[in-house]
Amino acid sequence: MGRTPAAPGDPVHRKQVPGADPTSVTFEAAGLRWLAKAGGVRVVPLLDQGPDFLVLERVEHRRPSPAEAERFGRDLVRTHAAGAPAFGALPPGAGTGWIAALPLPPTPSGTSWGRFYARCRIAPFVRAGRDAGAFTSADVEVLDRVCARLEDEEEALVTGVDAPARLHGDLWSGNVLFGPEGAVLIDPSAHGGHPETDLAMLALFGAPHLDRVLAAYEEAAGTPPGRAARTPLHQLYPLLVHTVLFGGTYAAQTVRAARDCGAL
Repeated sequence: MGRTPAAPGDPVHRKQVPGADPTSVTFEAAGLRWLAKAGGVRVVPLLDQGPDFLVLERVEHRRPSPAEAERFGRDLVRTHAAGAPAFGALPPGAGTGWIAALPLPPTPSGTSWGRFYARCRIAPFVRAGRDAGAFTSADVEVLDRVCARLEDEEEALVTGVDAPARLHGDLWSGNVLFGPEGAVLIDPSAHGGHPETDLAMLALFGAPHLDRVLAAYEEAAGTPPGRAARTPLHQLYPLLVHTVLFGGTYAAQTVRAARDCGAL
């Protein structure tokens, strides 16, 4: 969703996209409330909403200190630990799920994480990318092999998830602001999933003191060994979304990530 810049000193921030699908606004608002209830990372307060806008408390963003980055990592563990009813479950009252300007496919109830990730986060966007001409047939074969391994619940790929975590779902560094009280989450695509998906998104475009964030997270969560090797798998979803939204620049990176999954 787009942003309307706030005037200097304005205590609120109004996000508005004329003509936006109202379900995307409802989904984001529901995600903010759901993440806030987790009691982990602070979430930007939602002050008001309408069919095509949200009114949020303004956050004065600055670069975090190493200690603030570590606290963010520990708080993120608590957010994830709040859980979700199922893999792919959306926040209460959300309706349709969205990632940026793309609607998310519904998730069959009772599915495992591997099958959820293959069927609802990889395959639909592979097909969309292929239809848009971003992927060749050979590219699709590489990505389909990853999906087949996920469908088979190969341990190397599905390690690290015992139950659905409460994910931000679009946790790149631009959606983590650091204000006077530390980290603040904005712009979620919240759902139930694998905690390492959020961590991989943080790593995809870089984040301040990322090594400190990840080390603090792993220490607090007891993350299973090999998380770094699994990062390309969890980056497939955001890379596919970027391929569909922005074209072939991201397609080659997506296929490389899929090939890296072959080492698992």
